[in-house]
Amino acid sequence: MKHPEIGKNVRIAPNAVIHDNVVIGDDTIIEDFCVIGYPAKNTSGPLIIGDNSHIRSHSVIYEGSYFDYRLVTGHSVLIRENTIAGRYLQVGSNSDIEGDCEFGHYVKIHTDVHVSKHTKIHNLVWLFPRVQFTNDPFPPSRYCEGIEVRDLAVISTGALLLPGITVGLASFIAAGSLVRSSVPDLTCVSGNPAKTIATIDRFHNYKYKLSLPWPKHFREGYPEESFKMMDELLEKVNNLKQTL
Repeated sequence: MKHPEIGKNVRIAPNAVIHDNVVIGDDTIIEDFCVIGYPAKNTSGPLIIGDNSHIRSHSVIYEGSYFDYRLVTGHSVLIRENTIAGRYLQVGSNSDIEGDCEFGHYVKIHTDVHVSKHTKIHNLVWLFPRVQFTNDPFPPSRYCEGIEVRDLAVISTGALLLPGITVGLASFIAAGSLVRSSVPDLTCVSGNPAKTIATIDRFHNYKYKLSLPWPKHFREGYPEESFKMMDELLEKVNNLKQTL
């Protein structure tokens, strides 16, 4: 592909830069000073941005990645090459995704989050502000151990995750935690180093009458098309809870 392919009703700011090897889906908005399809040495494929996406000002997205429809970024977001993402990925301002990463559907990433190379994040995951992923087990080295985050997990503000761990289904990591080892399914951890404080069936906020997993009490902000997936995952969680 030599020239960018621009869909219908796409709005591109006059000072944005659109490189070759780019496909932009219909009804997408590219704001001021964005760089779309920045050339990368480690990929040969195009950058594909799905329909109805919104890329806010000063964001840079490298070539060689694929985003399903309704990608939304905050301001000054960096996304490197070979990133694959499902529907409705949201990436908050000043966050960076270092490439060779995979995201499922309906993932929400808040401000100042660093996602290291070879991270794999499943569906309906929350990453709150200043969450940091790492991947070098003995820095600085040539080795890379990616992190996996499974469906419905919540990682709270300021958590630091060390290389090679897995964050289990519907698990919860408390704010400021240093996570050095894998978190089992349906488990809440907290502290430095993070330790198990409860399984999610025992984790409640009585003041606000909330409990985990979060889709039991919170669906606003998600499209109706996501509810079937939520319900299927909640059924999976309920079945797994029987074994706790």
